[in-house]
Amino acid sequence: MALVGAGCGDPGLLTLRGRDALACCDVVLFDGLANADLLRHVRPSATQICVGKHGQSRIWSQNEINAEIVRHASAGLRVVRLKGGDPAVFARTGEEIQAVRSAGLRFTIVPGITAALAAGSYAGIPITHRGVASAVALVTGHEEPGKPQSALDWPALARFPGTLVIYMGVTTAKVWSESLIAGGKPADTPVAIVRRCSLADQQVIHCRLDEVADRLAPGQRIRPPVISIVGDVTRLAETMSWFDRRPLFGKRVLVTRPQSKNDTLVQRLSALGADVRHQPAIAVGALDDPTDLDQAIDQLERQDFLVFCSVHGVEFFLDRFYQQHDVRKLAGLRIAAVGRKTAQALRGHRIHADLVPNDYTGDALVDLLVDQKLSRGLVVRASRGNDAWVQRLCELGVNVSQVAAYRNEDVQDWPSSVCDDVHSGRIDWVTVTSSATARSVDRLLGHRWGKLKVAALSPVTADTLSQLGVRPDVVADPYTMDALADAIAHFETNVSAKMDAGSDQPSGESDERRN
Repeated sequence: MALVGAGCGDPGLLTLRGRDALACCDVVLFDGLANADLLRHVRPSATQICVGKHGQSRIWSQNEINAEIVRHASAGLRVVRLKGGDPAVFARTGEEIQAVRSAGLRFTIVPGITAALAAGSYAGIPITHRGVASAVALVTGHEEPGKPQSALDWPALARFPGTLVIYMGVTTAKVWSESLIAGGKPADTPVAIVRRCSLADQQVIHCRLDEVADRLAPGQRIRPPVISIVGDVTRLAETMSWFDRRPLFGKRVLVTRPQSKNDTLVQRLSALGADVRHQPAIAVGALDDPTDLDQAIDQLERQDFLVFCSVHGVEFFLDRFYQQHDVRKLAGLRIAAVGRKTAQALRGHRIHADLVPNDYTGDALVDLLVDQKLSRGLVVRASRGNDAWVQRLCELGVNVSQVAAYRNEDVQDWPSSVCDDVHSGRIDWVTVTSSATARSVDRLLGHRWGKLKVAALSPVTADTLSQLGVRPDVVADPYTMDALADAIAHFETNVSAKMDAGSDQPSGESDERRN
């Protein structure tokens, strides 16, 4: 079995070794401090066991966890115990190891990024710094209940010549802060309280040591996970903070395109600081009846060119293609991709796209195909979509066939919480990446877009939105997912600049999204 550190918050902080352990396990036991997004690395057939999340489910006792690990590992299954942060830092790993060893089982430990390191880096606070702090002490703010006396020497910690990082110190804030002051730590020692570090809703509170108890009092509703950094290094955040200065920090963005393993839009929005909620309005999947697709594949030798309109088209077409053929069947075909990401998906299959238009539109691809004097071809597409550019190609004398490689259909319902968040203004932006998506979102929201700001991928999508009575605030240029995210960031940067200049309302923003 393996004890794996999940890192702190952001699922991207998982180590490669940890990812590999999750990918091959049969059973994973995880707790609330491990980001649930990490479970995407686990095989669908693996058993996933949540051992408790504060405020949401029952917290298993340590003895129950130990017994469950041993039970599965003794049955010959590959078990991962996924723990927040690093397994060796305030994680009770010793008790789990003892249980495993007592059962005669072998184990490995995969380190993770512990909260002290992540909180410092994401708050712009180096926990050590030449001339400020040459040492750091990691301290638990929550010792084992029932101890006859504290194992911590608070007067010694008060004299410690460096940075103190307090773990699990919310409910005991009054105890540890007053103990440090009583031990001789100056009451005006600067403290940074970091909540949910590395996540889109990260919160950093700067205060004095004698103010910590009030800032973490129950009435303030500062719930764990929280790390408190005590020392002069916290002042460096004034010049070194970066996480909360990203253009979309604090903005909530609803992404409505179908989910995929590596979603460029979600990744780019997250990198720009957005709190991304992915709730597809369109679902994609394999065809119920692939007969037409199989026939089109069998007859590829009759074509001069093959066009892929999307990443999904590449994946579903080639998945079916490789069940009966190999790449030799594509010999002699000119391969075209409507966009850069589609061409990149082809490269993932060792297929180079011969034709990719510069502005990533079907109309631009028509011009390329006509210039190449290609007379007969196959367009791989979804079960529905925009075929105006294909019709134009036919009108120019090119013999074009189309085949659906995958289903593209409306999602019938959204969780009520999503619509409530939109209607109450808790979501700032919605991204719309196709005309079908625009119509589906409109239906799912009950034709009530409220004060949502709207980002459209292309002029075609923007036109569809306008027909629905919704005016987009931004349209991507070029028509890529990265450009769509960047357009939102540019808009928000301009808004901030106008607000700083004292403007009441930035240009382009209105109280209602509907005309």
